[in-house]
Amino acid sequence: MSDEKLIIYQVFTRLFGNNNNHCINNGSITENGCGKMADFTAKALGEIKKLGATHIWYTGIIEHATQTDYRRYNIRPDHPAIVKGKAGSPYAIKDYYDVDPDLAKDVPERMREFENLVQRTHRSGLKVIIDFVPNHVARQYHSDMQPDGTSQLGANDDTDYAFSPYNNFYYIPQSELHGQFDMKGAAAEPYKEFPAKATGNNRFDAYPNINDWYETVKLNYGVDYQNGGTCHFNPIPDTWNKMLDILMFWAEKHIDGFRCDMAEMVPVEFWEWAIPQVKAKYPALLFIAEVYNPKEYGNYLFRGKFDYLYDKVGLYDTLRAIVCGNESATAITRAWQSLGGIEKRMLNFLENHDEQRIASDFFASNPRKAIPALIVSACMNVNPMMIYFGQEFGELGMDSEGFSGRDGRTTIFDYWSVDTIRRWRNGGKFDGKMLTDNQKHLYGIYQRILTLCNEEKAISQGDFFDLMYANINGWRFNEHKQYTFLRKYGRDLLLFVVNFDHISADLAINIPSHAFDFLQIPQMEQYRAVDLLTGKEENISLLPYKATEISVEGYSGKILKIKL
Repeated sequence: MSDEKLIIYQVFTRLFGNNNNHCINNGSITENGCGKMADFTAKALGEIKKLGATHIWYTGIIEHATQTDYRRYNIRPDHPAIVKGKAGSPYAIKDYYDVDPDLAKDVPERMREFENLVQRTHRSGLKVIIDFVPNHVARQYHSDMQPDGTSQLGANDDTDYAFSPYNNFYYIPQSELHGQFDMKGAAAEPYKEFPAKATGNNRFDAYPNINDWYETVKLNYGVDYQNGGTCHFNPIPDTWNKMLDILMFWAEKHIDGFRCDMAEMVPVEFWEWAIPQVKAKYPALLFIAEVYNPKEYGNYLFRGKFDYLYDKVGLYDTLRAIVCGNESATAITRAWQSLGGIEKRMLNFLENHDEQRIASDFFASNPRKAIPALIVSACMNVNPMMIYFGQEFGELGMDSEGFSGRDGRTTIFDYWSVDTIRRWRNGGKFDGKMLTDNQKHLYGIYQRILTLCNEEKAISQGDFFDLMYANINGWRFNEHKQYTFLRKYGRDLLLFVVNFDHISADLAINIPSHAFDFLQIPQMEQYRAVDLLTGKEENISLLPYKATEISVEGYSGKILKIKL
């Protein structure tokens, strides 16, 4: 682990550079356009770095199923019934060894364009993360770019068996797929699959419905789910070797990390076997796991050898509930304590492609409401923080794009353009001329908080002390609406106070003697403190027997820096 705090900027690659401001619902690539890898110019990457980012996660790089016809480039078409949206889901991988043709200016040169993107990103001082989708593939998976000497997934499967440790897929023998969804789509003939394969979300029958991951098929890592989940890992299952090849293929492209989709749906034994082999050759490569089951966290970190795990069901859900007024700020303490010491290995976020936008009607409807949550999420520990492109401008996510309805999310299935990103890019000029004052103001707050994460060693490397236990039932402190903690490194002490309430608060914060001992803080009647968010100075006292008085505006916070 480096001393740098990871700030990951997740960007949905195909949407970033699309300038079309009159996209139509369910429009084709010809009608709505599509952003390209080339839109990440040196200027664009410089602007992303300026926000405080250290890493950029290019979402949707690997070739996936789509309704766009690329036959003239020898890419097999997909049946529209098993593609979600005109553009298709980036998580229905069609060729693990190829780059999505939508993203290339010159389709035959798509891999070279990706390699150039990696180089440009590195030159701008950012590191590259891409998706690895290990649990499922598109129903019509077919690799055109498979390296010599390797065989197609499923090529040697014995389809008479529902499960065989030698198969890459799971089958429903003697059954045709009868999806409870439109099996015809826009095609003349319905989609046919015989024998039916098990669906990506562990559905082992021939009748997936519209709410299933019906466009994907589950990969077989040697677990016989229909017979009590018995494991057949010796000899090493064929799927393991194929997936290790794929990881090595992309690692050779000089990327810096993988965000592993639904990692907990793949047995931890696979990761335990694969990750050390990749790291033996590429020791600095990061592995981030999307996991949602806290009971499995230790397993995936310590056995599975992941560097970081998503903190979704803990901190994200907690902060979202507090921002929406459904939970007390005291729950933040419970969230980090429940991690039992692994909090430094958790990836914090308030938005990503799966979650609803903060500014949407489904979450906070006002992006300013989440500023206290942003300060907590980004600054309470040394672990990584991720933001989703457009979050820094208060992107609404309230478009009705096509397959993705009006759901508060930015679509991952449709050809579309993101309003705030289009305004910010302004045709590649990034001059801010098209942004509203509110968008500029919000961006300024994000940039300040995210850049502080690495400017202040107390945030990127320092100790953490939660002050909440000393402020429950406070005389001038509402523990349900305010949260406070300390960070310290060397002689730098940072006092954080955030206010989730809409009205400003004059607070009296108790700092217990244990904090003075633990962090070795000299007691003083008067310290000069600078609020790192505004640059304003104030005098505060730091004494165990006298409350520290601080005022905080609504939906806001203070980061007071004291030189000891």
